[in-house]
Amino acid sequence: MTLDYLPWVRPASFDALPCVRDEREELTYGGFAARVEAAAEQFAEYGVGPGSVVAVMLPNRLELLVSLVAAWRLGAAATPVNPVLTSYEADYQIADAGAVLVVNADADAPDGGRPALGVADLRRTAEGTTLPTPATAAADLALLVYTSGSTGRPKGVELTHGNIASMAASMVTALRLTGDDHCLLVLPLFHVNAICVSFLSSMLVGGRLSVLGRFHPQRFLESVQELRPTYFSAVPTIYAHLVSLPDEARYDTSSVRLAICGAAPAPVELLDAVTGRFGFPVIEGYGLTEGTCASTATPLDGPRKPGTVGVALPGQRIAVMGPGGELLPAGERGEVVVQGPTVMHGYLNRPEETAKALADGWLHTGDVGVLDEDGCLRLVDRIKDMIIRGGENLYPKEIENVLYEHEAVLEAAVVGIPDATYGEVPVAYVAPAPGAAPDPGELRAHCAERLTKIKVPTAVHVLGSLPKNPVGKIDKPALRALKGEASPVPVSAPVSVPHTSS
Repeated sequence: MTLDYLPWVRPASFDALPCVRDEREELTYGGFAARVEAAAEQFAEYGVGPGSVVAVMLPNRLELLVSLVAAWRLGAAATPVNPVLTSYEADYQIADAGAVLVVNADADAPDGGRPALGVADLRRTAEGTTLPTPATAAADLALLVYTSGSTGRPKGVELTHGNIASMAASMVTALRLTGDDHCLLVLPLFHVNAICVSFLSSMLVGGRLSVLGRFHPQRFLESVQELRPTYFSAVPTIYAHLVSLPDEARYDTSSVRLAICGAAPAPVELLDAVTGRFGFPVIEGYGLTEGTCASTATPLDGPRKPGTVGVALPGQRIAVMGPGGELLPAGERGEVVVQGPTVMHGYLNRPEETAKALADGWLHTGDVGVLDEDGCLRLVDRIKDMIIRGGENLYPKEIENVLYEHEAVLEAAVVGIPDATYGEVPVAYVAPAPGAAPDPGELRAHCAERLTKIKVPTAVHVLGSLPKNPVGKIDKPALRALKGEASPVPVSAPVSVPHTSS
């Protein structure tokens, strides 16, 4: 496995080529390597070295990428932190990752009580400090990407340099990327999709990357017209916003040879509308953070079947497994499982969950799917209780745990309901603690203090008690059937049990 995306193993012929730009500045490959060296010097002064973790809590900007690679330059790993997380959320990730340094926006940003370096103070020119010779290996930890888990607190997915190098190489092959390609990055860089599919894939081939700070439909299309990118990756919500623009909003998108859609299921009608309006094909893909982003994609040539998420990417194997661990033939539904060099090393400090996720030598996705005779995968359900809001994975348990912290709540359940813009949104149902009268607005405010905005339930409904299935568990299918409304029929009074926050 060659780690050709790393500046210190790049061919010298790349040095003068344009590498990466954001809305503030632009760097060549040589300039980017120099900035990495300068930041690595500074990180080393904070004690960063082999086996360390650097937390990077920045919005999309060039310095975020410099910080990631500077950590790798020293043999350390990086954990990208969503810059809109609350202190409650960010401090947990920083501490769980064991970060020795936090690179953040300013002194007011969360730092988990660790040494912090503001982005404005990030060194731009090397001072000549002697650093160890780079010795990055494929088995070394590269990224700790946090994903919400069914246990309620996010868990760190351990991705090695071998994982991310394989993912980038797989995308280069599948998308036929060359040095002539120019990626417009709009997805958040705390996700592995943006890091691997947009940044590292471009670095492998000597292509160009333009980083947008945030998404706005018209500004995005203005950027396409002005910068002339050849590809970009986005989520269904972004495409829905683009096709919803008025007819008079016309921009030159002829430079784009393909676009990628992932992170959540996309209606066939939406993808057709994108191609019909803007003229470029949309490649749909499927994958998990645990698989270093993507495991399938619609092939550029070959079967393009509506309703499927394509075939296995180069170097990976996709199968459907029955409840007994047997691999099922085409046409039968079962759990989607993945093998290949992109499968994660494991979950940080969670051996039992790692063993379960990687049982039998396969990555168990928790999704139910069917493979057809051409190897195209159709997703039919989700085993996990995940909500996908605008391409962001939300786990109800994390939101429920916050609701349980409120003294007026005896029971809490969060379910996803359909939404025309975001695909799904979280809605909460609670039952009151004895003698309490929970106020929905107060409960939403309680969540907003502790959770990122997208995790805050769009509505909170107070019921006398929550419906239960025959074994006494909260019946979430019954709650989903309410479609985000309060129960139209009376429910029994809550039973008297102790309040719990677990």
